[in-house]
Amino acid sequence: MEMLDLNRAKDTNFSKKRSLNIHGSLLSIDKPWVMGILNITPDSFFDGGQHDKPSEALLRCKQMLDEGADIIDIGASSSRPGATLLSAKDEIARLSPILKNIKTEFPEALLSVDTFYSEVAKAAVDLGAHIINDISGGKMDPAMAKTMAQLDVPYVMMHMLGTPQNMQNNPEYQNVTMAVSRFLSQQIKKFMDAGVSDLILDPGFGFGKTVEHNYQLLNHLEILSAFEKPILVGFSRKSMINKVLGTKPENALNGTTILNTMALQKGADILRVHDVKQAKEAVKIVTFAQTHS
Repeated sequence: MEMLDLNRAKDTNFSKKRSLNIHGSLLSIDKPWVMGILNITPDSFFDGGQHDKPSEALLRCKQMLDEGADIIDIGASSSRPGATLLSAKDEIARLSPILKNIKTEFPEALLSVDTFYSEVAKAAVDLGAHIINDISGGKMDPAMAKTMAQLDVPYVMMHMLGTPQNMQNNPEYQNVTMAVSRFLSQQIKKFMDAGVSDLILDPGFGFGKTVEHNYQLLNHLEILSAFEKPILVGFSRKSMINKVLGTKPENALNGTTILNTMALQKGADILRVHDVKQAKEAVKIVTFAQTHS
């Protein structure tokens, strides 16, 4: 794997792979996409228990699609700090009926499934999912790289220090941006050697990082452009906003929009959010500004 060229990374406009192969169709990320979060869990930090029934999940999915979501990201297991993880079997049982219903009602929707289990990834793609979003970047299931090569769908590779159970227990780095970059470099090589071609990179804001780490990482986000892969960010209503503003998740929409705007200016390609309408507006304004600079 080529070493990161930090001088080159300062220019976020150099050639980057801005397209994804979705079941044989090449979709171009000609402007940033918005990924709407559909938590079908009872215990997620912001909207747990609101969309865990099939009818509620369908309504939420329709709302986000109507607001312009480019991707719907379905999560069947909470990854909030200290969350109890489901087994792969239980995750599949929770995910399957809702994913089937969404595929039936919204056959054209681009669907991602949030899981670190290769077994769940396979079941999700068999049910019609187009993308796998792994918070562990392939570290929590050694079979993930091989499985993703067989499934041949795009893979979101996120950095996380530890596991959801312990990730916020005094995380330490000498340099958080370099640590994330090294991890992604190693995992990119591993997955590409296994035969995975479509990779999306997520630096993992809020996953094994202090508030200060999160802002250091955001301030140097353009460095990740050196990998020439699409970059996904997820700030939505997280504690890195609430701890600075003294707010709670339900009052963190404005802070989320500010961070999304900063990330877009630093080269982010996909925003993962609870609030699709506001994120689409941020994309529209930033894109307009950049094309009229």
